[in-house]
Amino acid sequence: MKSRCNLFALCAPVVTATLLYAGLATVATPALAASPSASTVTRTLVIEPDQGLTPIYNLIQSATSTIDMTMYELVDTQAQSLLCQAAANGVAVRVILDQNLEYNNNLSAYNQLNSCGATAVWAWTKYDATHEKSIVVDGTTAAIMSLNLTSRYYSTSRDFAVIENDAADVAAIESTFSADFASQTITPPVGDDLVWSPTNSKTQLLNVINSAQSTLQVENEEMSYSTIVTALENAAKRGVAVTVCMTNDANDYATEFNALKKAGVNITTYAETAPLYIHAKAIVADYGTANARAFVGSENFSSASLNYNRELGLVTTDATILSQLNTTLSSDYAGGTAW
Repeated sequence: MKSRCNLFALCAPVVTATLLYAGLATVATPALAASPSASTVTRTLVIEPDQGLTPIYNLIQSATSTIDMTMYELVDTQAQSLLCQAAANGVAVRVILDQNLEYNNNLSAYNQLNSCGATAVWAWTKYDATHEKSIVVDGTTAAIMSLNLTSRYYSTSRDFAVIENDAADVAAIESTFSADFASQTITPPVGDDLVWSPTNSKTQLLNVINSAQSTLQVENEEMSYSTIVTALENAAKRGVAVTVCMTNDANDYATEFNALKKAGVNITTYAETAPLYIHAKAIVADYGTANARAFVGSENFSSASLNYNRELGLVTTDATILSQLNTTLSSDYAGGTAW
């Protein structure tokens, strides 16, 4: 992990809804097949740096009873202040912060939160890192993010967050949070569409890649996990149009890029000093077809991320999110330099 960071059912016909806290248009779809009795589910994609942190800040401010946050790196005075304000207003605020890799960066927030009525704990050292970035408000709404709440990166980092009210997903995140908060072993429930490390992430990511029939669009911060690299190569060899867009940090992945290119994968990169830094972890498969699905989350394509970290993402077939991801990833790819 670099210092920078650092099931599927097709959607039924949609109706438009609005998430007031985010101030963004969303698509509401019936819950996926795993929760047939659940009420209507809404999902919103937040795109960074384009939209700024207002949707995330508004989500925190919307809390009336509880906030449960797991954050790899928390260095954002506004977010920290909002968490303290929530605690002062009687909201039970619990925060898990990574200590294995980010102790020094997180220490100020840890001390502030514990002095203002919130409860912050250090993440369980069982994991190489707790790289998850999630927020659950009032036990009903969750943000599943690739971004850390670290303000110095907001203006340049390509990142995504999905804000949703899927009851099965929220319950799964909450039960896992409670176990992690107490440093207790748990096999995280998958809800309707969750991708967890170190349990099912490798399988889920490979399912998305291996099931692709026409296209794969990929953004990630790391490309060192050979199983993923091989799956992308094999996709290209079987005729899938595969594009990869990444920040090229000191040619860290030259070997992997060369192997991917030889297999027919098209790659563009950004210099580490470019105005846009690809921190996102996203895949869009078969956009525009009945098989279309996307992954968004905290998982990098590395052994540590998939096998040894606490990570969280999700797979979605939401048509609006797919469209937004396709537009963003296509633009990023077009703006990069061909490898």
